[in-house]
Order: sequence, then C-alpha cells, then structure tokens
Amino acid sequence: MGRWQPGTLAELTLARRQLNAALHDGARPAGCDEGAVQLLLLAFEELVSNALRHGGTPIEVVVTRTGACWLLEVRDTAADRPPAPARDRDPALGGLGLPLVAKICDDHGWTVEDGRKLVWASLAHSSAGPPDAGTPGCG
Repeated sequence: MGRWQPGTLAELTLARRQLNAALHDGARPAGCDEGAVQLLLLAFEELVSNALRHGGTPIEVVVTRTGACWLLEVRDTAADRPPAPARDRDPALGGLGLPLVAKICDDHGWTVEDGRKLVWASLAHSSAGPPDAGTPGCG
C-alpha cells in the first residue's frame, strides 16, 4: 500500500495524508469501514512519531494489506532502545502512544532485524475486529 521515509514531524504529517488519501481513493478493501481506517491512521501517527522522537534515522514505514488486516511496520536504527511505554508520567507530558497502539490494534510487537529495530502492528479492515484470529498477520 505504501512506503515512506519520514525524517521530520512535518514529513510524518505528509506521509499520513498520503496514506489517508490512498485509503479514500480506492486502496482500501471491500467491506472496510471508516472506523478501521481511522484506527490505522492513528496507529501510523503514534508509531512513526515515536520512531522520530526516540529512534534513530533513517526511519522506514511500510503499510501492507494482508488477508483481513493491514500490517504497519516501522523500522529505525535504535536497535538498542526497545519501545517502552511511559510509566508514572503525567499524561500531559506524553508517553501514551504505545499503550494506545496496544489497545486499538489486533496485535503488535517489536524485534530486531538486520541491526534495525522493527516495531509492528496489525489492524483488521473492520473496526469490529478480525474475522478469524488465525488469519496471518492479524490476531
């Protein structure tokens, strides 16, 4: 569906707009509802902004459609810094992105591949959730 390499928050905004345009211009699957699109855009914003703030550049973002889900992958060069939710921090200071992604996505995680950190999330095309928990890349 798309691949981006944002280096700034302004470039993240542009990438999110491009993804949004694609999802409203025929790139979303039949039966996909607007709620699911908005959840994908929110997860995209949260994971990419985390990579920009806490990861190392260059950052690569890939969104693919797999079966009944989207797979969002964000790679950065900070392989030595695992994603960690903020604990005991005033919510006004941020740090709620990872818990939010955990709540809105069907599955999520991270690993190190080829010396780069890969943070990923999968989201069903329907905001009602994945049709089958056994669907690869979803659930």
